[in-house]
Amino acid sequence: MTDILKKYKIRFSLTLLLILTEAALAILFPLFIGFAIDGIINGSHYGVIQLGVLSLAALIVGVGRRVLDSRFYAQVYQCLSLHTISRMKSNLFSKKSARLGMIRELVEFSENLLPELVNSTLGLVGVICIIATLNLTVFYCSLIVTAIIFLIYWITSAKTIHLNKAANDESEKQVDVIASNNQEILRAHLRKTMKWNVKLSDLEAVNFSISWLVLVIFLLTAIIVSVSDGILRYGAIFSLIMYVFQYIENVINLPMFYQHFLRLKEIKGRLEEV
Repeated sequence: MTDILKKYKIRFSLTLLLILTEAALAILFPLFIGFAIDGIINGSHYGVIQLGVLSLAALIVGVGRRVLDSRFYAQVYQCLSLHTISRMKSNLFSKKSARLGMIRELVEFSENLLPELVNSTLGLVGVICIIATLNLTVFYCSLIVTAIIFLIYWITSAKTIHLNKAANDESEKQVDVIASNNQEILRAHLRKTMKWNVKLSDLEAVNFSISWLVLVIFLLTAIIVSVSDGILRYGAIFSLIMYVFQYIENVINLPMFYQHFLRLKEIKGRLEEV
């Protein structure tokens, strides 16, 4: 994978630059909405014009990135697939088939989820910094909540890796199982595949539930604090609550990306095998 990125380093750098630009523009939306609201209340349309320009810039960058990404990652998939399959033993047809699917998953993560990961990471840092300028109490609460949520997912990381390994082991047997034309073997294979998928889903459900309860408490606290601190401008209150919502969206997504990272790390180890 590293050799592939080196081969396409210029195009990958351009993709990453567009992702960062798109993420930076997204961070500004709640702030500019607040400016527009305060401007309208005071009889000015300047804030609305700024919001319109920001929206247009976000559209141009977003569309441009998606057009470039689809072509770039199509080439990466072809190159990485040929490189991986050519290094494997010729008789391992079941593993080859499974690893083509794993390569597709790896490339799709880079194309579809990497922008969201960068967006969420930069968004989380940017939003927390902006919250610090709006209300210090909410800022300190956001730091504590972030630490708690990441701790929840870190504690279960070993189990996540184990379940992904078991699921991928079973996936690599699929073509051989189908080729055997044995209903009992196929039934057992499908049962094991679903078992690991269900266990991964159950683990995610538990982690998400605990994290969501923590975030709901944080949201309610932020609303109470923002009003209690005597913020008088409606635009400022709206911006703060919007940033709290944006914080929740970003912080709840990042642990899911961490779980994807653990899965892809296990897949990467398989793809590097000869």
